[in-house]
Amino acid sequence: MTVTKSIATTTTTTTQGHTVTVNETILPRKYQEEIFRRAQEHNIIAALDTGSGKTLISILLIKWIVLQPKAISKVVVFLVPKVALVEQQAEFISAQTPLRVRKFHGSLDLELSDRANWKRSFENADVVVMTAQIFLNILTHSHWSVDRVSLIIFDECHHTRKNHAYNGIMREYFQVHPAERPKVFGMTASPVWNPKDAEGSLLTLEKNLDATVIAVREHTSELLENSPRPVEVIKEYHPPPDNYLYLIPNLWDTLSLFQSEDVDIPWDKLQMKYHVTRNSLGPYSADLFIYHEVRARVNQLLLELDASNDRIGDRFVDDDAMETDDPATHHSTPAVVPTDLGQIDSILSDFKSFFEDSNIFPPVVPIPVPLAWCTPKVKALTEILLAYHTPTFHGIVFVEQRQVAACLAKILSNVPELRGRIRCAELVGHGGGHSGRGKGGVNAGAGSGVNAKGMGLAKQQDTVRSFKKSFVEGGLNLLVATSVAEEGLDFPACDLVIRFDPLHHMVGYVQSRGRARTKSSTFVIMVQAGHTAHLDRYKVFQEIEPELKRVYQTRENPTRPASPESPSDSEEGELEEDDPADLAARERYIVPSTGAVLTYGSAIGLINYLCSLIPHDVYTPPATPKYSGDYAAILELPSGLPLPVDRLIYRGPARNSKREAKRAVAFMAVKALHKLDVFDDYLLPSTGSKGKSDYDADGRKLLDVSKIPDIMDVLVQDPWTLGPRLRMHVISIDGVDAAGLVTGTELPALDLTSDGHTITMRCTDELMFDPEEEWETLRTLEEYTKMGIWFCISGRPITLPLTCFLVPLTEHNCIDFEAVQRVVDEPYGTFDWSGVTEKDYDTMLVMNSNQYGRALILHKIRHDLTALSIPPPGTREASCATYQEYFVQRWTRKNRPAFVPTDCPLIEVFSLPRHPSGLYRPAAKLQGVDKNGRHTVPTRSIVPQGACRRVHFSELVYRAFLFLPRICRRATDIYRAREERVQLGLPPIADDLLIEGSTLPTTNAMWNNQRLETLGDSVLKLTSTVYIMNKFPHRHEGQLSQLRQSSISNRTLLARAKEIGLERFLTSEAQSLHAWRYTIPEGSDVVDRLTRANHTVQREYPRRSLQDCMEATLGAAFLTGGIDMALRAGDTLGMTMGGALPWSLRYSRPPEPSTVPPMFASLQASMGYEFHRCELLIEAVTHPSFSTSAGSSYQRLEFLGDAVIDLVVMRHLFQKFSDATSGQLSAARSRAVCGPTLASIAVNRLELHKHLLVNNVELSTAITRHVPLLESLSPEDAIIKGWKYDPPKALSDVLESLVGAVLVDSAYDFERTAAVVEVVMGDVLDVLSTNLPRDPVSELMVWAAVGGCKRIAFQQTQSNVELRRNDSVSVIVHDIAIVGPITAGNLSLSKGLAAERARALLGDPDFEMNLARLCDCGKTTEEPMDICPEPSGDEIASKTTDETEEGFATIAKQKLEEEYTPVTEAPEEPEDDLDDEAALTRI
Repeated sequence: MTVTKSIATTTTTTTQGHTVTVNETILPRKYQEEIFRRAQEHNIIAALDTGSGKTLISILLIKWIVLQPKAISKVVVFLVPKVALVEQQAEFISAQTPLRVRKFHGSLDLELSDRANWKRSFENADVVVMTAQIFLNILTHSHWSVDRVSLIIFDECHHTRKNHAYNGIMREYFQVHPAERPKVFGMTASPVWNPKDAEGSLLTLEKNLDATVIAVREHTSELLENSPRPVEVIKEYHPPPDNYLYLIPNLWDTLSLFQSEDVDIPWDKLQMKYHVTRNSLGPYSADLFIYHEVRARVNQLLLELDASNDRIGDRFVDDDAMETDDPATHHSTPAVVPTDLGQIDSILSDFKSFFEDSNIFPPVVPIPVPLAWCTPKVKALTEILLAYHTPTFHGIVFVEQRQVAACLAKILSNVPELRGRIRCAELVGHGGGHSGRGKGGVNAGAGSGVNAKGMGLAKQQDTVRSFKKSFVEGGLNLLVATSVAEEGLDFPACDLVIRFDPLHHMVGYVQSRGRARTKSSTFVIMVQAGHTAHLDRYKVFQEIEPELKRVYQTRENPTRPASPESPSDSEEGELEEDDPADLAARERYIVPSTGAVLTYGSAIGLINYLCSLIPHDVYTPPATPKYSGDYAAILELPSGLPLPVDRLIYRGPARNSKREAKRAVAFMAVKALHKLDVFDDYLLPSTGSKGKSDYDADGRKLLDVSKIPDIMDVLVQDPWTLGPRLRMHVISIDGVDAAGLVTGTELPALDLTSDGHTITMRCTDELMFDPEEEWETLRTLEEYTKMGIWFCISGRPITLPLTCFLVPLTEHNCIDFEAVQRVVDEPYGTFDWSGVTEKDYDTMLVMNSNQYGRALILHKIRHDLTALSIPPPGTREASCATYQEYFVQRWTRKNRPAFVPTDCPLIEVFSLPRHPSGLYRPAAKLQGVDKNGRHTVPTRSIVPQGACRRVHFSELVYRAFLFLPRICRRATDIYRAREERVQLGLPPIADDLLIEGSTLPTTNAMWNNQRLETLGDSVLKLTSTVYIMNKFPHRHEGQLSQLRQSSISNRTLLARAKEIGLERFLTSEAQSLHAWRYTIPEGSDVVDRLTRANHTVQREYPRRSLQDCMEATLGAAFLTGGIDMALRAGDTLGMTMGGALPWSLRYSRPPEPSTVPPMFASLQASMGYEFHRCELLIEAVTHPSFSTSAGSSYQRLEFLGDAVIDLVVMRHLFQKFSDATSGQLSAARSRAVCGPTLASIAVNRLELHKHLLVNNVELSTAITRHVPLLESLSPEDAIIKGWKYDPPKALSDVLESLVGAVLVDSAYDFERTAAVVEVVMGDVLDVLSTNLPRDPVSELMVWAAVGGCKRIAFQQTQSNVELRRNDSVSVIVHDIAIVGPITAGNLSLSKGLAAERARALLGDPDFEMNLARLCDCGKTTEEPMDICPEPSGDEIASKTTDETEEGFATIAKQKLEEEYTPVTEAPEEPEDDLDDEAALTRI
């Protein structure tokens, strides 16, 4: 970047509704200012040399465009041709502007189908930086449109030609009305591809970009000063010799002896690359390439064989690996390693010392590489490097092929002549490799000895950063790069740039030379002696360049061709031209409802995308489309697509090129598949990503839930109000009318069993008071009720106005106002004991003046004792000489003396047991204590009669007060449930189930909605699956899975719950009533509350409670009325189930049965079910590898059957273990509905391995090896030790598909299907329980959570980085690797073994690094882990991973909470409650 010293100015504008302050901290040079000025006036292409500051001009243009009124609500799009440039340009724009910059490339976590997030990302950005293909996809799928863009900047815009994505974007640009088109700004150092027709090249580029190519005219001298040209040198080298002084035999010759079809290695492709590398670099480099390529493939083949043997392979297992209990390692025959593969492995081991040092990472060449092992070309390169080397030297060597770059970078540092002078690395494009970093900062793929498959973005960035460092700081001073380094990447100016391989076009010449941009730089062209064509081409480029520049420097407003569809010129470097007739025959298919566009350029990619979503197991290759034919292509789609056979093959029209014929048939296929609803109206095979879609499977818009807070403040339905109409409700205890409950709502009748008593309540009359006395009457009733609540419930006075009154009744069930008045007149009772007889014993309520607020029951009057009496030995009072002394000691306080009269008898009393909690159990959950009461002996004490007052509450009334919290709670629950049913239109779900479904865990009740939520989740999964499968009969399992996820995700449930107002009916109040809650809120208008009924109350609870209650309500409906009622409830709740119509009426089956082949007779007998439709049974046992005339495999039925089994098992657990928590139910289900358990059932119960139709040798072999193992498993072993086994997924899949087939065949009769599942899975269901030992990962997590350790994490690594996938797991504790890496047949097994070993070691007191010695988490100042914390947001939870310490601790905490069972009984009041000093003072 070339700029002058900055002068800051500030401008304010409004864009996208945001006020943006544009701080212009840079000033351009004169020539940059010239280009910027002209860019404001017209669409231009700035043709400037590398390093001349083109990006700065684009920054100024961005700042200018956002100030324009027409740019409001639009974005600036900055397009780059390579992924690495996205990060670079986005960082630069962010640093130079205050604008909101978003960046997108293929490595970022935003899927093409995630329409909602794409839209949101663009709306929340001012500038988006992305690769061209992504933006083209966004346009064609109508996620955004060209007319909503204010400026498009094309970096390296010379690519806007032919079928490049740049050109595709411009085709969409030309579809927009000219007045709505954005401004275009192109940047390139080389606008001419074909120097033989410079004017034609420029006109084509200008036509394609709707812009004019310009260069600096007025300030050329300043441009030359700041963009110096390097010295160009030609270096000739001799051709490679036929023979070298090298190893005899060499590696390639040795391996060639064992090349066979038995070993899956692409020898032909390797041979071609071997000879290219040998001719370019020499025999050692060629063998180096072959060693690493073949070693990676051999390791992969051996690992696959090892995994299929279901044991940990000897060659891959670390010493830390644990032995499994897998009998297969002892009783089954392992797969035999092919002889040739074993020989190749042995040869590679013999040659290892020449090519790999496994003790060094990243791997390096382990030996010096003499120039005698290299070509003359490498020798010439060495001479150049020695000649131009300086202590501050930086250079780039450009090559054509990736394996050449990798090998050359490895050997140069080991050439003896260059040792200590060169530190080198390769820099290549992405290719087919993965990007990103491995764990622990290790670059994914970095360990590859020869990175011939491409380099990830993270590795590219690390390499560039290292190149920017100085040599003394450990940085690189030489890069060997492919064309990826020619364009855009921010390198330091190089002293030396070398074209190691020949130049092919003008762009490559200009771009690579641009890296040598200091005044002392040298640009070296290497040419083989005698290759005059390469030398002549270079000289043409060199001589014609000044002439080309003059063409566009001197042109004045040339006329651009108007048609964007005309064929482009003939240019070098193209393998095949687009025929004008083919271009004329092209179509555009636009979906009217969305504006999504299908073009010839996007059709092939869409077909590939569709096929990539088809699920496959490890034995089946990924599904791919097959093209055949030449100029009239035939497209054969994979049989994994659930289409009729005639819809799997498409024959395209004739075209003049093979490439165009392929595009044409793909275009035809996508159009047809869209009409079949395989592609949606956005021309996408899926509607959402990870449940983030803005629409459900029906296309219904979801409410935006992003602004709903984690803790919601809502108005909940509540019956407790006064208002103008009061109603009497009679409370009966054990059939005796005890008291009346007065409130402003007609409460539903209720019955309740608690503490051995039966309580009922019924509404009798509407109360009418004298209007003149009404206020005073209500005040009197309130005072009466407050005293009763204080004495019998809370032990504390109440200050707020009440919303209900408990009153005494006459024999005619009217309010006993005399009894009310006695309490009001003497609220603390009377000292008058006259008239008290033995009939009052054990019924009269009394209060001790020294301990007011504690209600006592009179047991007996002791006329034989006074306060002066001597306590008998052994009593509490015996510690004192007299009762009086004891009473004085106990009751004296600082601010008042004890009141102990001595002239009266003592009385025996026992405390009235308070029940301030509203805890109760509904009828279905009653326990013995509810039916028979608590058998406890009350604690008796002695007090002076004269110190006590007898209180004017009758026994019936104070007993009613004791039950009042539970009565109010039950009445509230029933009221809300029935209001929910009526207002939402729910079917007649049982009251108690609907109450349970709406009760949140925050209530700390004996039950809440978590169990029902777990059941409802399974119901929702099945009902959605059935509907989606039938609605989309031609979509495969991968598409169905995404559709279902978008319909059952927490986000969708939350949105639907808010739409119907479900939050109004949830119960979140805690059960403890020390603070009486049935009051008018503080600050409310009491008069208004008395004159107007208000049936709502303000509450707070987590928003995730809504989605839980949605599923819990569905579970309640299912338990009440089966699937039919669940469908009705789900439809009312807005769930995606296809409506309330029962399945039996919605989905029919053919009336006539079809004959089932005899081979399935035993299978039907074992299942206890006879199929009506034999084609379903055949489809259910057909693996994707097996072709049938029907053309369908079991994948869709397996998708359905999985949901059926899930619900059947969950219902069984729910009903069998009524006290199990949600976490226990889920854990037990996961043991039954998992691959190993289902596979064992498939083999042992149904012998499905004999019926499975499969055409895959590896899969058949694996099944054969696993059958003896599975046959030896008991149901208990399958449940407890299943995690240690990894049978082929096909065995569990076929069982699930068979269950799915039964459901479809039975006309979707769930109960009949469930009966079949219960028979088939009977042995497993019998041994399934909720107290199974945890799996190793859960055990480690829960154990760590209980111990309070928060610094544990799993770390995934690669046993061999050349395999390009993680297969090993370590356990890291406080930054120390306690276990691992452990490698097993699959990552899940590796993780389980690592966790099992870690738990054993960390808990071993003799182990030097056990947890007690390592962990200091409990010694830190951090707060301890809560058992029941507030839940975090869904977005945070979805990104939690156990590969970080924070994520591990979070998941561990969640697992611990799932096993945490809240207290189910309310604690009794303690014996020595604090006295109410204020009340005593008033007395």
